Amino acid sequence: MCREDPDLPVCVEQTVLVWAPLGFLWLCAPWHIAVLCRKATPTKHLSKLYLCKQIVVGLLFLTAIAGLAVTLGEDYGPTRDTTATEKNPWVFYANPILFAVSWILLVLCQEGVRRREGAVDSTTLFLFWLILVVCDVFPFQTLLREALRMGEIPDLPRFCLFYISFGLELIALILSAFADVPREAEDLNPEVGAAFLSRITFNWFNSMVLNGFKRPLVQKDLWELSEAESTLQISQRFQQTMQTELKAARTRLQTKMRKRGEEKASKGQGEGLQNEHQNRLGKGVSQDVLMMEKGDKKEKKKEEKKKKKKEEKEDYPKSWLIPTIATTFKRVLWESAIFKLITDLLSFASPQILKLMISFTMDKSIYTWTGYMYAVLLILVAIFQSLFLQQYFQRCFVLGMKVKTAIMAAVYKKALVVSNDARKESTVGETVNLMSADAHRFNDVVNFIHLLWSCPLQIALAIAFLWIELGPAVLAGLAVMVLMVPINGLLANMSKNVQIENMRYKDKRMKIVNEMLNGIKILKLYAWEPSFQNQVMGIREQELVVMRKFAYLSSVSTFVFSCAPALVSLATFAVFVAVDSENVLDAGKAFTSISLFNILRFPLAFLPMLIAAMVQTSVSKKRLEKFLGGDDLDTNIVRHDPSFSSVSLEIKPGKLVAVVGVVGSGKSSLISAMLGEMHSSKGFINVQGSVAFVPQQAWIQNATLRDNILFGYPLEDSRFQATLEACALGPDLELLPGGDQTEIGEKGINLSGGQKQRVSLARAAYSQADVYLLDDPLSAVDSHVGKHLFEEVVGPKGILKDKTRILVTHGVSFLPYVDEIIVLKEGCVSEVGSYQSLKDSKGAFSEFLDTYAKDEGKKHTDSTSDGEEVGLVPDLQDPQADTPPEDIVSMTLRRESSIRRSQRNGSVRLRKNSSLKKPKPPADDETKKGQRLIEKETMETGQVKFSVYLQYLRAMGWGYSTMFFLVYFIQNVAFIGQNLWLSDWTNDAEDYYNKTYPNWKRDTRIGVFGALGVVQGVFVFMGTLLLANGSINASRILHSRLLNNILRVPMMFFDTTPSGRVVNRFAKDIFTVDEAIPQSFRSWIMCFLGVLGTLFVICLATPIFTAIIIPLAVVYYFVQRFYVASSRQLRRLDSVSRSPIYSHFGETVSGLSVIRAYGHQDRFLKHNEKIIDENLKSVYLWIISNRWLAIRLEFLGNLVVFFSALLAVIARDSLDSGLVGLSISYALNVTQTLNWLVRMTSELETNIVAVERVSEYTEIENEADWVSEIRPPEKWPEAGRLRFENFKVRYRPELDLVLHGITCDIDSTEKIGIVGRTGAGKSSLTNCLFRIIEAAEGRILIDGTDIATLGLHDLRTRLTIIPQDPVLFSGTLRMNLDPFETFSDEEIWRVLELSHLKEYVGGLQEGLTHEVSEGGENLSIGQRQLLCLARALLRKSRILILDEATAAVDLETDSLIQKTIRREFSHCTVLTIAHRLHSILDSSRVMVLDAGKIVEFDSPSTLFNKQGHFYSMARDAGITTVDNQSK
Repeated sequence: MCREDPDLPVCVEQTVLVWAPLGFLWLCAPWHIAVLCRKATPTKHLSKLYLCKQIVVGLLFLTAIAGLAVTLGEDYGPTRDTTATEKNPWVFYANPILFAVSWILLVLCQEGVRRREGAVDSTTLFLFWLILVVCDVFPFQTLLREALRMGEIPDLPRFCLFYISFGLELIALILSAFADVPREAEDLNPEVGAAFLSRITFNWFNSMVLNGFKRPLVQKDLWELSEAESTLQISQRFQQTMQTELKAARTRLQTKMRKRGEEKASKGQGEGLQNEHQNRLGKGVSQDVLMMEKGDKKEKKKEEKKKKKKEEKEDYPKSWLIPTIATTFKRVLWESAIFKLITDLLSFASPQILKLMISFTMDKSIYTWTGYMYAVLLILVAIFQSLFLQQYFQRCFVLGMKVKTAIMAAVYKKALVVSNDARKESTVGETVNLMSADAHRFNDVVNFIHLLWSCPLQIALAIAFLWIELGPAVLAGLAVMVLMVPINGLLANMSKNVQIENMRYKDKRMKIVNEMLNGIKILKLYAWEPSFQNQVMGIREQELVVMRKFAYLSSVSTFVFSCAPALVSLATFAVFVAVDSENVLDAGKAFTSISLFNILRFPLAFLPMLIAAMVQTSVSKKRLEKFLGGDDLDTNIVRHDPSFSSVSLEIKPGKLVAVVGVVGSGKSSLISAMLGEMHSSKGFINVQGSVAFVPQQAWIQNATLRDNILFGYPLEDSRFQATLEACALGPDLELLPGGDQTEIGEKGINLSGGQKQRVSLARAAYSQADVYLLDDPLSAVDSHVGKHLFEEVVGPKGILKDKTRILVTHGVSFLPYVDEIIVLKEGCVSEVGSYQSLKDSKGAFSEFLDTYAKDEGKKHTDSTSDGEEVGLVPDLQDPQADTPPEDIVSMTLRRESSIRRSQRNGSVRLRKNSSLKKPKPPADDETKKGQRLIEKETMETGQVKFSVYLQYLRAMGWGYSTMFFLVYFIQNVAFIGQNLWLSDWTNDAEDYYNKTYPNWKRDTRIGVFGALGVVQGVFVFMGTLLLANGSINASRILHSRLLNNILRVPMMFFDTTPSGRVVNRFAKDIFTVDEAIPQSFRSWIMCFLGVLGTLFVICLATPIFTAIIIPLAVVYYFVQRFYVASSRQLRRLDSVSRSPIYSHFGETVSGLSVIRAYGHQDRFLKHNEKIIDENLKSVYLWIISNRWLAIRLEFLGNLVVFFSALLAVIARDSLDSGLVGLSISYALNVTQTLNWLVRMTSELETNIVAVERVSEYTEIENEADWVSEIRPPEKWPEAGRLRFENFKVRYRPELDLVLHGITCDIDSTEKIGIVGRTGAGKSSLTNCLFRIIEAAEGRILIDGTDIATLGLHDLRTRLTIIPQDPVLFSGTLRMNLDPFETFSDEEIWRVLELSHLKEYVGGLQEGLTHEVSEGGENLSIGQRQLLCLARALLRKSRILILDEATAAVDLETDSLIQKTIRREFSHCTVLTIAHRLHSILDSSRVMVLDAGKIVEFDSPSTLFNKQGHFYSMARDAGITTVDNQSK
């Protein structure tokens, strides 16, 4: 340090600086050379780069040899200087030899790298070249300076050799920075071919960023995942570890259970009589309480039961998940830990250099080069810290991603094999939650797991360094910090409880919203929207109250947190100065301490947060362990349910067996038992061969129609066509726009009930299994279609005639054709036998027949007496698809396609011959319009519009927004003021050098410093409160707008939009508006003002710095814009590709029994892996994009530090040390703030998208007003007369008409049956009465009033409908019947009695307040249908519409409903849309629709005798005479 030129002694340059890099090379060499010793390694091509590297090393070898030659020549050659007594020093021999050997070694190493599998460059060799060049810089300048000083070159040969070899080393360094990659590898994923430098700076990501800047990224721009990141790899490794850990955990559990059993046994003997008494007394309960408690015995028993249940709940293998994760990913955990340690240590170097820097500005005697050296040291430390930190982060985030993936894959895999008992414990929603929420929690915690040891380490180091600076005074500051921790902890705990409450309301609200969307059609038909709207708004208000609580709590903790640094430094400095009058605060001490305090802030803030997160994760851990550790389905024995007291039957191969019985007699349970889905009590089942299963409610995947039928089997055209024909799907394919390539929406939304059922049947028929289990597949279709299916598929002549078939059925008509009939009664087999034998035996079966087939019996015996000729009617009318779709879309699609087809075929006759042709390949451009029902979700691209921010601020209220900004601004001013005051204070040390420091001065200094600190805190507190109130305003406004609008949009919208998309707006986007946006908004403002403040202070200290700001700002702006463009798009791709994971999972869980029955678990696992991989592509790149940005910004920040230090060195004469300290310590902080600012900007942009998405749904066009100016009279419609006048309707303006000018009169109390083939417009007629679709032309009059003039609610409340699907909502039974609570209990009991439910409801514990579960799952379908009837009876309006209400009901319930309707609605006008003609044979008139026109309209007998449309339909249904049945 005492020399004025910074130079090293020559001996060091010749020895240490040469040996250090070579030593490094020799250490690393064995690893490379080991590759050469292995047998047969495939050699890669010799690239130009490789050859260049070897040539350079060869040349270096020559220079080493030359160096040796020079020395030998000088010592022993003929030209040697004989006068010189001493020879050259030994170093001149040693070094060239060492070099020569090293170069040979290096040639081998490079060959080793070339042969290594998957290696593109070598980190160690690059580092070797780097160290070598850096070490050679010193002799480089020494030789040069020496030559300049003497004016000549003393040792010319060595001088030349050194510079030649230095040049070659530089070239080698540059070459080793490039990766040796074959071109084809790079396109898939540039990371594979990235060289060391590119890897640590994430340069390989540049092409993606550039791409993203030019145009918005799409899924196919993303690179393929590397092997190690793929779901398959991760989940395999995880599963292996999991198996062993789980086994151990299960063993532990069994031991525990055994112990518990033994304890119980020993307890039981000794307890005896005194038990009661002692227990009570032991609890210290006084005697008189005892007397009262006697009555509570019952309660106690209940409690014990509960306790037992709880114990059972607690019994699952515990604490194996964390070890599994740790073992699976141990390598990454260790790597990241090492990086973190290095980063932490480096972060303490900066304050020390800062201290040296300040002493340098104070002591003018130190040489200037020392200052420059400090500046260079500062930037070097900072750069290394940045590099290590980014590597650490990347490792951790990728680890988080992998853990999440592993958990998701494990949950999916488990869901496929989970036993039914375990499955019943959690709903579909909860299971999906395991995959989304809980897996995500793990992701978040794993990201920061190392802070558990790193935070305490940082705290310890910081305290140690502070003690060196300030001595015991540190304890004061420390005490303040320690006091903060419990306060923070308390607040965190309170917040957690509030959060739990908040989640409860959120779940409750989402549940209602979900049901509301699923049953939206019913809400519209019944005009129940206001009731549900109020329910949701009520819960939302409670939620907002809780949110406000949470916001206030968090503003208190923000206040504490922002006051902390000020208070800590105040306490420390005050004590330091007050303890001893000798202690003077100088710049070095003050600013070093402040830097250290800044380091301390982070771990102290983070530890409590981390602990809170750990607590949350432990909940997730429990849930996951319980689910993943649950029992699997027992695959060995297919067992039985206790509800079968004594089923014992054998079914012979190749037989068709029917299972019959009344509702609830256990027919479906029998099928479940055969599939092994039931819990066993005893006994087992033996099924030989493969199984195909058709469930009662068809399960349809969101895929094309063809994929739904093929279900993963290869396509065989002839078999496929035969299946389609047998299942009567041909005509449907003609109507579907894309033929069998039509995409089917989630849950089969664009197929009607019957079509779904037939697709489900076709799937079974195509699979060619050995055993077919058919759970009532014929109930959801029209009678004539049912008959066709029975004949062509199931029956004795169908395509499955050689297979074993078990058919659960309600249709009496099929029974004569089956080989055997099993009659179930209350879970027992009561009879088995053929149709005839059972009929004769007069047992349960003949009763069953009597009840069901009173009026059917005659018809059927008639129709079947012609022997087997129940064939089809061969002419024009092929039996067409049944039930009209409940929804509008597929109708519209049909309309479009029918037009198109009629253009092609030149005629409008749609019915081709009965034979089935393949749908024609459509002409190019006119195809696929309707093929995609569900449009891809619109993904906003590009920058978020500024108007969206304004919209949010407007929702907050301008007053709040401006106040909030002002308050934060003032707080920032106070912060800068405080620091300037401190820098002024430190200058006292020079003014009062060797003098006593006056007390008054000390007190003012401390007082003002403290006051400014408190002011900051108060303003932060105010700002946070303002923001909290404003953001709650915004949340309320945005949510109520959204809800209000969604309930008012027309039905059309819900048919084309998957409900998940709408739910997402209510769940995720509203959550973002509630919680994320206020947070990121606040952070953004604070960061923004922080950066401005920092730059202001540095410019104040060294005004020339302003010149540097401008280029830095430009670079910063560009990096930020580049990054935000890509990052935002990657975020969007992530969320778009994430929803298929959850929806596929939900789909899998709901179709589990089908997937298991077919044995397709593996295929679904593969598919799940594929979609998770698609999602990981964007997640992984998003992680990298953050690192790419961070490393670039940190370099910028490091430059700011460097320049502020450099300028301080240059201007050291004019500066006082206080300002230097201030500006550098500020600059040290700027890197973090800059980083945060970009992160926050992009987060704010990402989050504000939620406002954009919510507002998108608040601007959809609404249906007509609910209430208009014209109100109908109180008693309207009194007569119930209907009149259609030239009524035409179309679904969307661009489509053609569905109803072509319907004109008819329907008198009061007439009973009208409406029939027609699929797509004839039957459902459209009812939709028009309720104005679900509006008229295109013409009008409908009810009692002379045009319905188009009324408000929708006025109209809909006065009509009654019993809809196709019985939809129930979760809530009480009472709420399901009467959501507005307008009726008394007596009235409700009366309608329950009429609808034959009184007995059932009376038998329930809670009666009318009995909770109906989601979608009415805890009632049978028949009971649900009866409840819908009760709703209609309660309404008592004069017009009743029955929409195919009898589809899913067995004949018993059916006849109940029919009877009740005849009796109770005798004074009403009734319109029945029928698919079973029997139900309308007693109507006064029948309307036959075809292609939207009325073709026949008269009494049934007249029509039958006319032998037209009605006659052919009746023949199909097996009706031969009508007269005797019409009234």
